[in-house]
Amino acid sequence: MDSRPGGLSHGLKRYSKAMRPIYLDNAASTPVAESVWKAMQPFFAQEYGNPSAKYGAGVRAAEAVERARRKVRRALAAEDHRVVFTGGGTEANNLAVLGAARHRGPGPIWIGATEHASVRVPGKVLAGEGHSVHILPLTDRGDLDQEAALAAIQPDTHVVAHMLVNNEVGTLYDIPRFFAAVRQIAPKAHLHVDCIQALGKLDLDLLQLHADSLAISGHKVHGPKGAGALIVRKDARIAPLILGGPHEDGLRAGTENIGGIVGLAEAVEQAVEHQDEFCASARACRAALEAGLRELPGFYARPSVRSVDSILSVQVPGAPGEVWQHHLEQRDIEVGIGSACQSKSGEKSPALKALGLADDETQHVLRISFSRHSRVEDAQALVNALRELAPHLAEVPA
Repeated sequence: MDSRPGGLSHGLKRYSKAMRPIYLDNAASTPVAESVWKAMQPFFAQEYGNPSAKYGAGVRAAEAVERARRKVRRALAAEDHRVVFTGGGTEANNLAVLGAARHRGPGPIWIGATEHASVRVPGKVLAGEGHSVHILPLTDRGDLDQEAALAAIQPDTHVVAHMLVNNEVGTLYDIPRFFAAVRQIAPKAHLHVDCIQALGKLDLDLLQLHADSLAISGHKVHGPKGAGALIVRKDARIAPLILGGPHEDGLRAGTENIGGIVGLAEAVEQAVEHQDEFCASARACRAALEAGLRELPGFYARPSVRSVDSILSVQVPGAPGEVWQHHLEQRDIEVGIGSACQSKSGEKSPALKALGLADDETQHVLRISFSRHSRVEDAQALVNALRELAPHLAEVPA
């Protein structure tokens, strides 16, 4: 392993022992696990064959891809489904929404109000292609209004897409009940669920979710960036987005990213294996953080109807969240201020607006998210840092 500054092993060591900063933006990305890196390494140098080649190096590469596919199938109860490897969660969501809609032709499409841009933007594209795109209604508490949604969805609906866990506030939506009801109304619709933030936190099974496809991403669960997958029912019909070869059951042309695929599969397997342990750890971290926030005037964790313990939204007083973020970073504590993609684009958060926050209020939110590396002491350190900063930032005009 390269141990020079900037080398991957150097980066891995940052997240061990006392050297690491306190990293609390794991909904944005997580450090690659040592077991994942070890599984990936051979496919960047020693095993460099093209999986489509018929000689030894190619055959070994193809076998590695299929072993990875079997791993993902076992971990996600997907033995009877297709596993399509993609370049990440965004591509997996794009493939499901655009692919299912384009296979069917113009028609009604329903998309969740708080979806990640990888679902919302394809919805806008499809509207421009002649599809009738609608947003699923929410309750006044930011939950999916299933009664209103089911009253609006028609039998000729082509696609319904909704996330299982919100990436900004951690809301857990009751997708199994909703999709089961949608299936009764629109039996031919393609039902897609974004499970990118749910992997490693909840049991995932297409049949139990009553879905036709689900998307996952490696780098949210200590896997590599640029590696994801779409789990698709065998009888589901979607059109490919990337053309030029028969790869991935004809749904994604191009030479496979062997190292990324192997790393993704290892990360998925580890996430499922350690799920109970992680959920207990996240619950303890959240409890410590919320207890500390109750002692700080003006700070509070925004409540959700139902949520996972590993993601929470914290309202901060005075200065905008971005200012708090920079001051915390100076104290070696890294937190988020909403979706990483939105932070870069400057887009207002649909999830926070769905909770009833005005535009100016959405600027005063920190996103705190835990990983398998997070500890109760990290949450307590964050509370202590907020307490130290409060005299300087809490009274600053917005």
